[in-house]
Order: sequence, then structure tokens, then C-alpha cells
Amino acid sequence: MVIHVAVLKEKALGEKRVAIVPALTTRLERLGAALTLEANAGLAATFADTAYGDARIENDPKTVVSDADIVLAVQPPPADLVKAMKPGSVLISLLYGNSNLDTVVALKDRKVTAFAMEQIPRISRAQSMDVLSSQAALAGYYAPLLGAVHMPRILPMMTTAVGSLRAAKVLVMGLGVAGLSALATAHRLGAITEGYDVRPETREQAESLGAKFVDTGVDARGEGGYARELTADEKAKVEQTLTRHIAEADMIITTASVPGRPAPKLISSAQVAAMKPGAVIVDLGAESGGNCEMTKPGDTVNVGAVTILGPLNVPSALAQHASDLYAKNILNLLDLLIKDGAIHLDFEDEVVAGTVATHDGKIRNEALRQIIETAFHSNHEVA
Repeated sequence: MVIHVAVLKEKALGEKRVAIVPALTTRLERLGAALTLEANAGLAATFADTAYGDARIENDPKTVVSDADIVLAVQPPPADLVKAMKPGSVLISLLYGNSNLDTVVALKDRKVTAFAMEQIPRISRAQSMDVLSSQAALAGYYAPLLGAVHMPRILPMMTTAVGSLRAAKVLVMGLGVAGLSALATAHRLGAITEGYDVRPETREQAESLGAKFVDTGVDARGEGGYARELTADEKAKVEQTLTRHIAEADMIITTASVPGRPAPKLISSAQVAAMKPGAVIVDLGAESGGNCEMTKPGDTVNVGAVTILGPLNVPSALAQHASDLYAKNILNLLDLLIKDGAIHLDFEDEVVAGTVATHDGKIRNEALRQIIETAFHSNHEVA
């Protein structure tokens, strides 16, 4: 029995990625899948339709999904397209259900099994499926490059016939996947690098990348690996230390984010005012409001002589490699879902159970279910 897999062309503004790249179509074939591609699905990521070999090409997205057993996408498809999917089929994409309630309700009503790739559990056996980490690594790599082209100076030390230029100082705030990738890139480009995180255990990781760790003297570790709330005295101590390092930096890259919540503010307007003329902030927290008080998501602003960048969907700027990593994440999940040429959903598996959002007319993610019950109570009966 052939499993029909469909890949959609992304329609969201600025989205250039695609869910499957040509080099991985043979892996789909080994799983017993036949591929249908919406026309030009990979073109923005530099992949022509002809590169997908024997894939069937369709112009109408509703035709693409209508007979598909599995639909693959990067961004969540709109509700009207979900209604064209066949009941019992599977959708795998980023979902961000809190912001796409209409799509989630359509998936439930259509009895589509939806897997939200941003919900992949952060456990060791699921690392190969972790979309957030794979895309964050690229965003972190790109951030120093983006900052560099907005700086009125160079990053490395340079010796010339008329004297030497000192290396720029780059401060990275937030040492998760994106932050560590940013530190590594800035160091390779010749900058003097510093890293800060509320979790002191990240010191060793920062130092292994050639960076100095900014030690505020405050241990903010809480339960479950999350930061605890700081006391007023601790906040003042942290702010005093960071203000000095912020003022000395030529470039600052911020990467802090909390799923489902506004990005924490790491840089105040007063700290921006004390920065060097020509300094640049690259705010990778812009998607959820920004880590700097003066960030404008999706825009570049000048505050005095400081430039603040609030880029959105940074991985899409590296669409070719971002698509490649995303496609590998999806295929590793498909290895769990397809057994002996057939779709097999094992909800006892913690990866499957943790990632599924809707199944068989029910919303399986409890937090999402409660949000939708509240938001749609007057119009929908949520099963």
C-alpha cells in the first residue's frame, strides 16, 4: 500500500522554507511513500520542481491535499485548506495553536491528526526531530552576520600600514542553542566575545567557544531547569553588572524566549542610551515582542547612534539549509509514524503523545484544548 505524502507551498509573508528537499525524497520512497508537490513549493528555497524527480506536481493546493495520507508544511495551513483534507489524514507542520485557533478547530472537526513540530519533547531521543533547535542554530549563526553589515566598523582586529584596528566586542545574552551558535560565529569572525545567561551552568559552554562568561554573582536556577524569580536586591545586582557590559559592547545579540509568553526584557531604554555610538543590537526575541524595550519587531530602528534590529523568521533567510534541517526533522518523526509501509500512531510513545495536537475529532493537547474551549465556547462544541 502506497502512502500519499503531499508538500505544500508556503504562503506566509517572508516564508521561503519548504518541508521536503529533493535530496531526501529517496528516504520517503524507502518508507513506501509517493510524493505530490504543490507547484513551486521549493522554489523560494532554490529547489525547482524538476529536482524532485518523479514527484507529482499540482497547481491547486486543495487538489494537493485532497487525497493525501500525510500533508507536510512549514507554517500551519489555513482553515479553509484543512477542510479540503481527507478525514483521518495526518498533518505535520509547525502549528503554534495558540495563535492559529481557527486552524486547530478545523483540524479537529475534519478529524485530522495534527503533529505540532514546535511541541517535540526536549528529550535526548527526540533531538533529531527538534525543529526549534535546528532552526535556532541557524538563526544564531546568522545574527552576527546581520549585525556586522549594520556596524560602522569591522569585527576582527586588523593591522594596516597606518596602524591597527581593534577587534569588536560582541555580547550574547541568552545561551541556548541560538546564543551558543551566535557566540561561535562571532568568535570565528574575530570578535572578542562575551556570553550571559541566568543559568550559571552555561558558563562552561560559553568558555568552550572562546567567550568570557558574564558572572553577575546571582544564581537564578529554579526547579525543572527554569529560572526562578529574582529578589529586588538580586535584580539590582544583575542590572548593575549587565549595564557595564552592555555599555562596552559593539554588538549585542539577544536570544531569550519563553514558549507561549512575551519575550523577557533584557535591555532597558536607559541601557540603550548608555551604549557606544555605532553599536548594534540584534534582537532574536523579536518574534515574541523583543528582548530590548526599544525593539520594533520586523523593523530596524535607530535610537540615537545605536541601531536596533528586530528580524522575524530569521531561519527563512537561510532557506536552503533551513529547509534541509527541517525536512530531516520531519523525516525522523515519520520514521516513528510509519511502520512496514503503513501509518502507525503509537500514543504510548512520549514523542508521539507530546507532539500530537488533534486526533480523531479531539484536541489531544490539554493546554490548547482549554484555550479553545474558552475562546470558542459560544460557537463551537469542543470534544
